[in-house]
Amino acid sequence: MSPKVSDAYKKEKKKELLKAARRVFILKGYTHVTMQDVMNEANVSRGGLYAYFNHIDHLFMEVLQFEDREDILFFEPTVDRPLWDQLTDWIKLQQQNIEGINNSLVRAKAEFFLTSNYANEKEHFPYISERYDNLKNAIKRFLQKGMDQQEFKPLLAPEDIALYFISFLDGLMLDTFQLGSEKTNVKAQLTAFECSLKAILNP
Repeated sequence: MSPKVSDAYKKEKKKELLKAARRVFILKGYTHVTMQDVMNEANVSRGGLYAYFNHIDHLFMEVLQFEDREDILFFEPTVDRPLWDQLTDWIKLQQQNIEGINNSLVRAKAEFFLTSNYANEKEHFPYISERYDNLKNAIKRFLQKGMDQQEFKPLLAPEDIALYFISFLDGLMLDTFQLGSEKTNVKAQLTAFECSLKAILNP
């Protein structure tokens, strides 16, 4: 009888596999990645990978969820500093992320959304809609916290501001991926974004 594997071990092993898969998707995009590529990167057997993920789409959705959880954590209010300072620090982090866009999942995401699998069978990928709502709601909660503390006095509804966040950053990421950070002048655009948020939120 094989030894029983603890839940903690399985959780950590899955995290390691997701990190390996993320590296492969960053390097190769989405359309050219196979489960074998991930096995090679993670140095695991076929059974070792398929014990956690059924197929490449399942794996990619899990990688997205893993990355999204990290993004949403940025919008968890801290108790010992102003929310506006936390927000401006987050914008600075976005500059690093966007300027390093070639080390991100942007290419893989773009390829996935253009595949016939997704385009023709969106109902089989409910997480794509959920992830948008999850980020929107995380930003809304952050803004509402600022309103409750009377730190923010927004000119627009929190949901509208949250949607603006997402649309602006998604657009800047895609443009930068296609054209390069010098062409899109990421730092200047994020400075303008911060100024617009300051005008909207009245911190």
